[in-house]
Amino acid sequence: MSDTTTTIEQPSAEVSGRPIRLDDVTKRYPGQTKPAVDGITLEIPAGKVVMFVGPSGCGKTTTLKMINRLIEPTNGRIVLGDEDVTQIDGDELRRRIGYVIQAGGLFPHMTVATNIGLVPKMLGWSKERIAARVDELLELVSLDPDTYRDRYPRELSGGQQQRVGVARALAADPPVLLMDEPFGAVDPITRQRLQDELIRIQEEVQKTMVIVTHDFDEAVKLGDWIVVFEEGARIVQYDTPERILAEPANEFVENFIGSGAGLKQLTLRRVRDVDVADAVVVKPGTTGKDALQQAENAGHGHVVVVDDRERPLQWLSRRQLSRIDVIDARLDPALPVVSGAATLNDALDTMLVTSVGAALVTGRRERFEGVIDVETVMEAIRDARANAANSEGAPVGMNSGSIGLTPSLIAAGEAAQAAHAGDEAATATATDDARADHTERGAAG
Repeated sequence: MSDTTTTIEQPSAEVSGRPIRLDDVTKRYPGQTKPAVDGITLEIPAGKVVMFVGPSGCGKTTTLKMINRLIEPTNGRIVLGDEDVTQIDGDELRRRIGYVIQAGGLFPHMTVATNIGLVPKMLGWSKERIAARVDELLELVSLDPDTYRDRYPRELSGGQQQRVGVARALAADPPVLLMDEPFGAVDPITRQRLQDELIRIQEEVQKTMVIVTHDFDEAVKLGDWIVVFEEGARIVQYDTPERILAEPANEFVENFIGSGAGLKQLTLRRVRDVDVADAVVVKPGTTGKDALQQAENAGHGHVVVVDDRERPLQWLSRRQLSRIDVIDARLDPALPVVSGAATLNDALDTMLVTSVGAALVTGRRERFEGVIDVETVMEAIRDARANAANSEGAPVGMNSGSIGLTPSLIAAGEAAQAAHAGDEAATATATDDARADHTERGAAG
């Protein structure tokens, strides 16, 4: 490596989500002395990912399900954008909010394409428009449309089923996506990949996402904001991951975070957030002698071999180059590669199993971007605590209190609301036909 560094270009997208507000919302069940959710007032900003965490039975899933009214609140208001949706038809509301559960919740007797196209069909979309949307979403979740659109859920792996579940939730382009323990039923390796995939998808779609998880590390990795609940959905702390790790509100939050807060801070930053080092890059067919000369001239110990699409194939040391006549096009299965969307914690895990203490970084379409090393990651740990004090103020989050219409929240949702007006009109037209199909109505929920 050299001292020359490169900053990975970060993708940008317009916010298509809407703000959500729970205003003094309570849920009481008959026969229980304490409410399951006790007077929660919570602002969820447009286009942000808000994580709900807390111990089992604390009310986080109940709170999530009250947003789309799978569970009806006993008291209070739920506002989507600037619209009070507490009194509108629940089925209509759920067609405007994406919903993902463990294992995707796919209908086993329907193909992938049919599963994804359920809600658009209810909204009266044409077959051509639905087919185009299905292919678009399969590509978005990194599944080849020609390969997967006609398969059934039983023909998919757990990770593929979850990807299809996300695609189905996004099918009608809803402004809000609710996810209940979406990655809890997959193995750790697949879980990490799905988390990275969701981060990449959010960069493109910029929805308002609310995600329930028991895994605090997952909350730190995925969330712009984290709500820590205790029993009765009592909000203990609502803040950025940086501030929760650096300044936990009390002993309850400290215990929930657990040990290793310093390492957890590595999940707050992506590889793309730091400068990566340049490398000597060669193509297959280059002689070992020529590649070795380039490495020596640049003062590098290695060269990166890339294919015609600039994807890394091999990472060869000077010693290896001295024994090679011509570099071939084989792919090294043990190549230490991390994407720009990966967290620094993931990057560190990758680097620690290599002999060079570094990893290759890829960007869009797996193009080689540069090299990241352990020293860069350690510097990020030192910066994390200092940056926590400068993070933005948290939205409103409290119990047993009511807030009025918040102008900033309303303004943030107006543009997105206008964009969805056409589909909302279609929703009203399609409601009667949709109710006739009980199975499809269940899918919308």
